[in-house]
Amino acid sequence: MRTTDSIHAQLSAVSAVLRAHLGPHLRAIHLYGSAVTDGLKPHSDIDLMVAVATPLPEPMRQGLMQELLAHSAWPGSSDVLRALEVTVVALSEVVPWRYPPRREMQFGEWLRTDLQAGRFEPPMPDPDLAILLTKLRQHSSSLFGPSADELFEPVPASDLRKALTDTIAQWNSPAEWQGDERNIILALTRIWFTACTGEIAGKDRAATWAAERLPASHRAIVERALRSYLRGEPDGLALMPQPLADTIHFMKRAVEEELKKEDPSNDQGAR
Repeated sequence: MRTTDSIHAQLSAVSAVLRAHLGPHLRAIHLYGSAVTDGLKPHSDIDLMVAVATPLPEPMRQGLMQELLAHSAWPGSSDVLRALEVTVVALSEVVPWRYPPRREMQFGEWLRTDLQAGRFEPPMPDPDLAILLTKLRQHSSSLFGPSADELFEPVPASDLRKALTDTIAQWNSPAEWQGDERNIILALTRIWFTACTGEIAGKDRAATWAAERLPASHRAIVERALRSYLRGEPDGLALMPQPLADTIHFMKRAVEEELKKEDPSNDQGAR
C-alpha cells in the first residue's frame, strides 16, 4: 500500500475545505514531507503547502484556520485523523523570490488552543519558508495545480544558508524547546545535514547521519529522539534537561561553524 493511501480520505476532505474557502485565490496544493519521501511514521504530520495568488482577506484566513481544526488531530490521539501542518503562501510575496519570504498563514496542532480561543497569528516573514520551498521543489506531489518546480523559483543557496542560521537562532533556552524536545532535536539534525551537504534529508537519514558524528552522550539523545519518532513512543527527553540542552547547543555550534565556511555552491541554488 502506498503511504498516501492511508490518508486519502483526510487529504480529500482537506482539499475540499481549501477549495471552498479560497475559491479563485487558490493556485496550488502540494503534499510534501514524510508522506512523499521516507514514509509516514506513527506520529507524522501531513505537510501541505498551499499557494494563493495574493494576500488573503483576514476573515478568509481566520475562517480557514478554524475549519481546519475539524480535520486535524494531535499526533497519536485519533485512529482516523493525523495532525495537519498547512502553510499558505501568496505567490505575489515569493515570486520573484526575495528573502526573508512572507508566510500568509500556518496551521498546526500546536496552535489549537489559541485558535479555539480566537487568537490568530498574522501573516509574517518566515525564514523557514526558504527550507520548505527547497524541500517542496525536490520532493512533493501536486494535489491541485502545477508542480512545485513550475510554480516556485529555486531558492539561492545563500538564502538557504541564511534560513538555517535564522532558524537555529530561536532555540537558546529550555523555554524555547519545552514540550517539543524531540522535534527540535530532529530538526537540528536535518539543519546540520543541510549545512554540510546542501541537500535536504528526511528525519531518519539526517538523524542517522548526525549520530555517526556526535560524541556518545549526544548520540544517545539523538538516537532516543529517532526511536520515539519511528515507533510513536514517548521520548522522555524532558526528564533529561541537561543532556538535552548540551546536545542542542552542541549541534547549534556545529551548524554555526559549518555555515561560517565559504559557500561552495557559488549561489546557484540548493540541489
